[in-house]
Amino acid sequence: MAKQKGIIKLKGTIGDITFYKSKDGYIAREKGGIDANRIANDPAFQRTRENGAEFGRAGKAGKTLRLALRTLLLNSSDSRMVSRLTQLMMKVIQADATNERGLRNVIDGEAELLKGFDFNITGKLGTTLFAPFTGGIDRVSGEITVDLEPFIPVNMIAAPGGTTHFKIISAGAEIDFEAETFVTANSETAILPWDSEPTVVINHLNTVTANSTKPLFLALGVEFYQGVNGRMYPLKNGAFNPLALVQVSGL
Repeated sequence: MAKQKGIIKLKGTIGDITFYKSKDGYIAREKGGIDANRIANDPAFQRTRENGAEFGRAGKAGKTLRLALRTLLLNSSDSRMVSRLTQLMMKVIQADATNERGLRNVIDGEAELLKGFDFNITGKLGTTLFAPFTGGIDRVSGEITVDLEPFIPVNMIAAPGGTTHFKIISAGAEIDFEAETFVTANSETAILPWDSEPTVVINHLNTVTANSTKPLFLALGVEFYQGVNGRMYPLKNGAFNPLALVQVSGL
């Protein structure tokens, strides 16, 4: 490794030399690593190719799930959510006892391992919403539901400082991980006051395809708001909004 000197600082690759900026300044080093053609064809790298194929499959599966829940995730995710979800998707794939290494997938794995996944690690559902709820997935009808009996918000919701109002949100998703397609239905309450007055009964119905043969998911979350002069503003850009997968139905 060598440091660049002179007025003009280079970035990029020239021949076998790579130029880049680091915390130590502008650096130049010889390009290294194993030839891509060798990794793709050498029998010694068979395990590497298998791991790479499954990691890529996990990444695509995580992306499809995120796209299906995009509307909710806009205000309810943390900066490392993508990597955390990919890591969990790898465990789902590795639970596939049907296919050989390198060919394992989400469909033949254990999608139920995704149950309980928090999309926002800074605002977990289990430490935010204490009101009892009942989630349900009816594969025959395609109805994905969540029900909450009346509760007192200040007692049953741990809200961040500055909160004056909140909203309960949910989504039902049917996901075809092989085709990378999905069907999603969302529900939400009105913006409700975070006070000592009990709520009404909350019933969310999210309908997807009846008699589906694809994995089905129920996501539940809370969004926080601050009322100022009669207008509602998302609290701290949703930094503490929880969203989690509370029910999962594989095949």
